[in-house]
Amino acid sequence: MNKNELLKSKNFLSYLTIRWFNTLAIQTITLTVGWQIYELTRNPLDLGLIGLAQFIPIFIFILPSGVVADKFDRKIVLALCNIIHLAVCFFLLFYSLSGPTSIVPILLVLLIHGTARAMYQPSLSAILPNIVEKRLFPNATAYNSSVSKLGHLIGPLIAGIIISLFNIWVYLFAIACFSISTIAIFFLKNPKNPDNLKAISFASVVSGFVYVWKTKLVLGTMTIDLFAVLFGGIMGMLPVFAIDILKIGPEGLGLLRSMPAVGGVLTGIILTQIPPIKNAGKYLIISTIIFGFATAIFALSDILWLSLIMLFIYGAADMVSVYIRQTIIPIITPDNMRGRVGSVHSIATNTSNEIGDFRAGVTAGFIGIVPSVFIGGAVTIAVGLLWSVLFPQLKKVNRMEDLGSSHV
Repeated sequence: MNKNELLKSKNFLSYLTIRWFNTLAIQTITLTVGWQIYELTRNPLDLGLIGLAQFIPIFIFILPSGVVADKFDRKIVLALCNIIHLAVCFFLLFYSLSGPTSIVPILLVLLIHGTARAMYQPSLSAILPNIVEKRLFPNATAYNSSVSKLGHLIGPLIAGIIISLFNIWVYLFAIACFSISTIAIFFLKNPKNPDNLKAISFASVVSGFVYVWKTKLVLGTMTIDLFAVLFGGIMGMLPVFAIDILKIGPEGLGLLRSMPAVGGVLTGIILTQIPPIKNAGKYLIISTIIFGFATAIFALSDILWLSLIMLFIYGAADMVSVYIRQTIIPIITPDNMRGRVGSVHSIATNTSNEIGDFRAGVTAGFIGIVPSVFIGGAVTIAVGLLWSVLFPQLKKVNRMEDLGSSHV
């Protein structure tokens, strides 16, 4: 199998279908809820509460979810999580039709939404290395990340258009996407499933964290993203920029949310067509610094075209980071630990977004949205420079496909 034959594999295409439609639906919910709440309250702190409502269950369940991914049938876990997402969508639709005056029910149902996301991601991530040969894994990661970024591009655009035309009926689109993703799960054939985790205990729950802590290359790779998104993430604050600074409508918000994905998709396409990146660790650090610069400049811009360019660069830099991280970590990690290590990685990739939105919302409430986002970008630049000193193992990574479990 060569990299082009990846797209001829029914198993791999089923996996991409699961990822694609789930991402579309998640992005639709995220944009719609943010738009609804800010239109209702005009308080940036409430946008931060959206992030907090999803952070809490992710933080609570993310480590147990890794144990679930390593003990139970990962396909069944994925299907059950999608069914929960469907229930959330139906509630949001019917509550929105009732003419809501309070955001509390929305925040409460987002707690359930966050729980399903926490359980979903480790199982999905753990499956990919079992259906793709190791030598093709970097290319498979590039395709997988590109599909995810394409969902981040198309989802907000479609959601913004549907909101402008049909208002909250946009949730029907999310329902359709979750339904297709669920059906695709059952076309995924024979992914290797763990069989050596005989009992669930506290030690097994925290074993993923212990492995990451001891494996310094994995620790540095995960935490550089954790802190970059914690301080440099801006997606949750985009309704404020769209409404109060750039003064564009829901279609414009969809464009803002999609532009990082444009940069990510184009970068991902390039990564699928070239050999795996050499000096990958150095590029991970550089991409983090560029991510921070793009955030800081975006914060200062009140010109639409400049804001879009910065979001494009933001997304391109993030795509390079995602590609490198999602290749290094599964290759190094033994299969029987991938669910638990993947759950720790999800803390960095999922909770950092939500808690980052909360941080930005709270900070904006005190010093304003522009200083809040600008300072976050500056701190992200500092994180990239600091991690190059704290984790010299990162700078030593060259060919990712040659890594193995002995690299600590």
